[in-house]
Amino acid sequence: MTKHDFTLFLFFSAVASATFSDEQEFCESESCNERDFDKSHFYSNVKYCGEIPLTLSHKLIDALPLDEVEGHFIRTEKGCVFSESQPTPLKEPLTLAAVSQDVLRNILDLNESVIQNEEFVRCVSGGKLFPGSVPLAHRYGGHQFGYWAGQLGDGRAHLLGEHTNRKGERWELQLKGSGKTPYSRSGDGRAVIRSSVREFLCSEAMHFLGVPTSRALSLVVSEEPVWRDPFYNGNVIKERGAVVLRLAKSWFRIGSLEILTRTGELDVLRTLLDFVIKEHFKSIATNDPDKYVVFFSRVVNETAHLIAHWMSVGFAHGVCNTDNFSLLSISIDYGPFGFMESYDPNFVPNTSDDEGRYSIGAQANVGLFNLQKLLEALKPLLTSDQLSQSQQILREYPQIYHQRFHELFKAKLGFLGNEEKDSYVIAFLLKLMEDTGADFTMTFRQLSEVTLSQLQKGSIAPSVWALSDLSSHEYFRDWVQLYLQRLLSVKSDSDAARQHRMQGINPRYVLRNWMAESAIRKAEKNDFSEVALLQKTLMEPFLNQDEAERAGYASKPLSWAQQLRVSCSS
Repeated sequence: MTKHDFTLFLFFSAVASATFSDEQEFCESESCNERDFDKSHFYSNVKYCGEIPLTLSHKLIDALPLDEVEGHFIRTEKGCVFSESQPTPLKEPLTLAAVSQDVLRNILDLNESVIQNEEFVRCVSGGKLFPGSVPLAHRYGGHQFGYWAGQLGDGRAHLLGEHTNRKGERWELQLKGSGKTPYSRSGDGRAVIRSSVREFLCSEAMHFLGVPTSRALSLVVSEEPVWRDPFYNGNVIKERGAVVLRLAKSWFRIGSLEILTRTGELDVLRTLLDFVIKEHFKSIATNDPDKYVVFFSRVVNETAHLIAHWMSVGFAHGVCNTDNFSLLSISIDYGPFGFMESYDPNFVPNTSDDEGRYSIGAQANVGLFNLQKLLEALKPLLTSDQLSQSQQILREYPQIYHQRFHELFKAKLGFLGNEEKDSYVIAFLLKLMEDTGADFTMTFRQLSEVTLSQLQKGSIAPSVWALSDLSSHEYFRDWVQLYLQRLLSVKSDSDAARQHRMQGINPRYVLRNWMAESAIRKAEKNDFSEVALLQKTLMEPFLNQDEAERAGYASKPLSWAQQLRVSCSS
C-alpha cells in the first residue's frame, strides 16, 4: 500500500480570511483608574440572596484597574480591565430548566436541596446577587476571522465573583445573557433559549469527555421576548430570553492582552499579566526575569494539547477568534460549534463562516495564528533575547500538536507502545473514513466493540453501521490487516483488554447538532425532558445507556439532521 500517499491529519494549510464589520458609535471615556472599590456606591438598591449559602469574593477588584464611570451606556474605555455592570433581571415567570448536580456539589459545595428554594432561580439568573458579589464586565479586544476588531468585551455577560471551594479550587462565576453592559455595542445583552441550551449542554459534555472546558451550573428560561435574525437573512423572529450561569478558573483570553498592547496601555498590560501568572501559573516564580517567556511557552504547549483533544473527539469550535481563546487553554464560549458526523476535514459547523476559516481541519493552524497574536501582545514587555526565545517556542508548536495528536489517536486505536508505522495506520484509516464519509465518533467506538476475530473474518453486521460504511472502501481489508498486525505485535495484550481501553476513550455519545436541536425544539415549548436526558447521557458518554439507545443517540443520523444549520446568532 506504500504507493498510496496518506498524509497525517495535521492540516496546517493556509486559511481563508473573512471581513469583520460592526459599525457602532461610542462615547469616549478615559476615567478608568485603580482605586478602593466601595460596593455600596453602586448597589444600594440591589437585592441579595439571603437563603442560598454561597458567598463570593472578588480578588480581581483589589488587583486590577476598574472603570469609574457608572451606567451601561456604550463607551470606548482606556486604562481599565473591568467595568462595573449590574445584571438586568429577566422578566418573570422564570423556569429553572436544568442544573448540573456535579457543579453544584463538587465545585460550589452546595447541597442539592438548594434548587428547591424559590430564591435559587433568581440568584442564578441575575435577579438577585450572591453576598459578596460585585458584577463586572470585562474589557477585551480580538482578531475576528483574521482581522483586528477593536474593543469587544463582555456585551451580555456579568462576572459575579469568585468561589474558593473546600478543595481549594478558585472558580469565577459568570452569567451569560444577563443584560447590557458598556460593551454591548448594538446588542440587547440577552441570549435566547436556542443558544443557551447548546452552551449549557456542551460545557458539561466536554467536561465528561475529558476535554479542558468551562462549566455550566444552570439554565434559566423566561417568557421575555428577544428578537433575532438566526441566519442573518432578514428573517427576524421572536424568541425567548435565557441565562446560563457558567464557571471557569479564569475568563481571561488572548484578546484581554491584545487590547492593552494595541492601545499602548503597557502598565495595565504588565499588571494584568502579572496577576494572571501569579493566580493561574503558580509554578512560575513571580520574580523570574523570564516569567513572560515561560508563560508563553506554557500557553503554546497547552493550546496545542487542547486543539489535539478537540480533534480526538471530532469537535469543531466554530469561532476560533482570539477573543474566544482562553489564556488557560480551556474551551470557552460555545456558540456555533459542532461535533463532526461524517468524517470531513473541511467540516464547518458555522454557517456564518462563509469561507471555512474555522473548519475542523484548520483548527490547528488557527491556533498557531492566535498564538502569534498573543506573542505580538507580549512583545512590548520582552527583551530582544526573550523575543527570540519566544519565537523559537512558537516554531515548536506544530511538533507539540503533532505529538499530542499522535498520542491521542494511538490510544483511540488501542495501540500500546510505539511502532514506526503507527502514523501511517492512523492516516490510512482517516483517509478511508474521508472517502466513505464514515461517522467519526461511531467508527472508533465500533472498532472498540468488535472483536479482532470479527474484523479478521470481515463479519461486520449492518447494525454496526459506521464500520459497515467504512468496509465498503476497496482498501478496507488492507487497512484491517495492518491494524491486526499492529495489535497482535504486543504479545502480552488481550482482545478484551484492548476493547476495555478503547471503550474508555472512544465515546458512544457526543452532542450532535440534531440531538441539541431536538432538545431545543421541546425546550421552546417548555418541555425540558430531552435537555435532562441529554445531560444525563453526556455525563457518561463512554457507557452504553438504555434510554440513550432508545432515543437513537448512537444510531445513524436521520436525513433531516444533515440539513441543520447553526450560526453566530445567539
